Amino acid sequence: MPTKIEKDAVTGQETTGHEWDGVKELNNPLPKWWLWTFYATIVFGVAWMVIYPSLPGWKGSSGWVAREAVVADVAAAQAANAPMMARLREATPAQIAADPELRAFALAGGRVAFANNCAACHGAGGQGAVGGFPALVDDDWLWGGSLDAIEATIRHGIRTAEDADARNSAMPRFGLDGMLTNNQIGDVAEFVLWMTGRATHAAETERGRVIYAEQCAACHGATGEGNRELGVPRLSDQVWLYGSTKQDVMAMVRNPRMGVMPAWQGRLDPAVINMLTVYVHALGGGE
Repeated sequence: MPTKIEKDAVTGQETTGHEWDGVKELNNPLPKWWLWTFYATIVFGVAWMVIYPSLPGWKGSSGWVAREAVVADVAAAQAANAPMMARLREATPAQIAADPELRAFALAGGRVAFANNCAACHGAGGQGAVGGFPALVDDDWLWGGSLDAIEATIRHGIRTAEDADARNSAMPRFGLDGMLTNNQIGDVAEFVLWMTGRATHAAETERGRVIYAEQCAACHGATGEGNRELGVPRLSDQVWLYGSTKQDVMAMVRNPRMGVMPAWQGRLDPAVINMLTVYVHALGGGE
């Protein structure tokens, strides 16, 4: 508890009047270097407030405003890039890819556009993610990996009502709508695993083979090769959008999930769409 202020017998310094377990707190002054630094920051802060905008309605004596400077910088960059952007709008992705100058510009701009608009779902490097986000760096494509196919997907989107030309495909809800029993769904899932060399129950696989031929082969193909014309996934590889366990496969058969991608036409400049097309195609899986 507080006691009277007195001088410490050892240092000769006044105490603060506080004592804990026989230990008295000295009232040491702040170091002069610290005080002068503190005073300097106050002076600097006041000067900064005068020179630059810091208060509502005050633009600063310098007249420099960061937001206005950024707008001017962006306008200057757009003006500098305008001729190249005009060429990109007029060219097709194939023409851009064949022109070294246009291709270099498109790859640089496409990398930025991808980071701003696509990486949130497809990953920073286009690696995709389990949960319905396709990888763009392999050669497994739902609707094709050519320049024209990639452009159409970017331009019109997937299963989106905002574009009449959007990529669209649907899978029946075999379990939810009572088309197959849970045991039958388990059997057909076992057959799907068999196509990738991972089946563990021979009897279930054979029953699933019959069900697959009747219910699934029309879209996915007799050997699970898929159908790019309809955006139907291949089932005979090791690429899975929603997981590769038997439970994951059963869940998709029972009540399939359908991914949605926005239509970027109207949201992005046509030149940017062309740049994205060339960039995605160059990630490693383009055909």
